[in-house]
Amino acid sequence: MHTFLLIAILLLGFIITFQIARATEFVSIVQGEERTRKQSNRINAFLLLAFLIVGLFGVYWAHHTLADKTLGFDSSASDHGIKVDRMLKYTLITTGIVFVLTQVLLFWYSFKYQERENQKAYYFPHNNKLEMIWTVVPAIVLTVLISFGLVYWFQITGAAPENAATVEVTGSQFKWEFRYPGKDGVLGKKNYKFIDESNDNSLGLIWDDAATHDDIVSGGPLHLVVNKPVRLVIGAKDVIHSVGLPHFRLKMDAVPGTPTTLWFTPIKTTKDMIKETGQENFVFELACDQMCGAGHTGMRGEIIVETQEEYDQWMASQKAQYQKAVVEKKCLQLRPQLLPKTLRPRNLLIVLPLPLNPIQLLQNNLIYL
Repeated sequence: MHTFLLIAILLLGFIITFQIARATEFVSIVQGEERTRKQSNRINAFLLLAFLIVGLFGVYWAHHTLADKTLGFDSSASDHGIKVDRMLKYTLITTGIVFVLTQVLLFWYSFKYQERENQKAYYFPHNNKLEMIWTVVPAIVLTVLISFGLVYWFQITGAAPENAATVEVTGSQFKWEFRYPGKDGVLGKKNYKFIDESNDNSLGLIWDDAATHDDIVSGGPLHLVVNKPVRLVIGAKDVIHSVGLPHFRLKMDAVPGTPTTLWFTPIKTTKDMIKETGQENFVFELACDQMCGAGHTGMRGEIIVETQEEYDQWMASQKAQYQKAVVEKKCLQLRPQLLPKTLRPRNLLIVLPLPLNPIQLLQNNLIYL
């Protein structure tokens, strides 16, 4: 109802303005062009002054009422996000001061120097001093603002702290996949030529590389530890995607064949944000910020920020991708009775029903698929 009323008011205002303009045209025909022009200029001057007053009040009202809802200052959930919020504040303050000054001068001058009898506007075609002022001062201000942005950019894309965790984020139409290193803390090698969706190797991990044997692959949500730096290694399998982290004030493109990186430190857990926002179903969002196809709008991931103990419990419940894609499949082919009954297929081809322990054979590389 409120929206409908607002639209009706705007439409009514447009109709009134249009009718006034039409009436002015008729009056100009009856009274003469010159007299009508002077009256029109006087009316426009007063309307511009009124627009200035109403407009500045609207800017104040929008900032006072909507700033916390739209900009969300001081709600960032990462250390870098706090700096980004601060930089945005400085930018808005600077541009806000310039905006108010220029608009006041523009509309006040339009009112003050309206066309009058025996009044001639003063103008000058050139002034070196003024040109230097309005060129040098904005250049200095913009240089300072841009320097803040460059410093923060080099920080998030630079070398991560030594104690930072590493997580690989891979985008594809239209989903996100995450890979965590195992106990060795190293992500194994991969190659797009080894990608095999039907064989539990959607990321193309190279099984000959021992570092891949304890890597954990997950379709989400992404798990992070609060107050611990994390380095994201970002890539894509098909087209350009973009890792958008609005709650952390971060964004980085995911480019096929060209890994990109960024790092940050989460400073609020998911539980903290639930209390802060009052939303029981709150989750940190991982959005694709690059138009990547028909399903782009549904390419949404979730992030869980938790304590170290909670993260360790979750990791303990996960199984390495090598275990699922290689070891268990070979065990099925050799001795299915070694697996729990719930995991035994009804119709199974047993390749070698040997009395030997198949796990031992696998570890010694004696049997291959």
